[in-house]
Amino acid sequence: MMEFLKKCLFVLSCLFFLNACSTGDEVDDQIKTISDFVLEVEKLGDGEVRATFSATNASFFKISFGTSGEVPKRVDGNSATYKYTEKGDYNVVVQAHSTESDFVVSIKKVTMNTEALGLGPNAGYVSPDSYAGYKLVWADEFNSSSLSEDWTFELGDGCPDLCGWGNQELEYYKKENTSLADGKLIITAKRESVSVKQYTSSRLITKGKQSFTYGRIDIRAILPKGQGLWPALWMLGENIDEVSWPKCGEIDIMELVGGSTEDRDKTIHGTVHWDNGGSYANYGGSTKLSTGIFNDEYHVFSINWDPQKIVWLLDGVEFHVIDITPAGLDEFHKPMFFIFNVAVGGIWPGNPDGSTIFPQEMKVDYVRVFQKE
Repeated sequence: MMEFLKKCLFVLSCLFFLNACSTGDEVDDQIKTISDFVLEVEKLGDGEVRATFSATNASFFKISFGTSGEVPKRVDGNSATYKYTEKGDYNVVVQAHSTESDFVVSIKKVTMNTEALGLGPNAGYVSPDSYAGYKLVWADEFNSSSLSEDWTFELGDGCPDLCGWGNQELEYYKKENTSLADGKLIITAKRESVSVKQYTSSRLITKGKQSFTYGRIDIRAILPKGQGLWPALWMLGENIDEVSWPKCGEIDIMELVGGSTEDRDKTIHGTVHWDNGGSYANYGGSTKLSTGIFNDEYHVFSINWDPQKIVWLLDGVEFHVIDITPAGLDEFHKPMFFIFNVAVGGIWPGNPDGSTIFPQEMKVDYVRVFQKE
């Protein structure tokens, strides 16, 4: 009997001990639970960022700044700094640890563009000033204090013959919205009332002054941004007054329809328009920046146009091509002149809204035309 009582007491003691251990583990688990985890990332300029973080019940933190091959490193305290040197989108990852193996994670995305890296107002891609087998036949580097005689202005709102310039645009074109500064042609779109229009901008053409058939064309520019903005660098057939549009043909070297939705501010389009046996036809392609938007820095918008094809390029990289050898595409074997403009509103981009900031600028560093020797 005594032996049985001893065994019972032993079992009860074990059960009490296990229960106490279990209760202790639950208490420990409650102590180790991370809560109130806060992560903030601040851009300090010239590529440097500071991450600050805090969490209840965290014993220590580890951080990585999202660069290739980086592993999280333990940090002392509640902040860490890092200096980026390359443009891109980076994920700042912070681990709040209760133990080495027990932690929770918070992530903040940081975009390092030209401004964030402190690269200066002229940063961006620069195209070669020569190509093997080609000669430079015309260029405007916009280094003068006044616009060259190669350009003329198209003014007004297109009325009465082409109100809204055929696209239901909302701007009124003025000379005063064009300026030259620091070797750049600047077209400024503004929110101001002229006539019945609520916006102003500029539209420049080389018609009757400079027109070309075939060639490598490079245009370096930085683009406006925002819903309703529609910058374009394009060409029309010199014979437009005789045959009208679209029989004259149109080559859109670059168009952007601004806005933050659907990555509009980071997407450009290259398109041709022509007459197809009495019917309107077009063919276009687009490309998107992997990081940032076209308002961040300069890019070079190009076509390489020969008797066989037109190739569109962004910063020297092909993104679209059309075969122009079919007989129905004879528009693209005749001289064409340049048009540079910033439209506001219209069928394609839609109207500006509360998110659109004015004024907006398109700055053109240069336009260069090369033809085969």
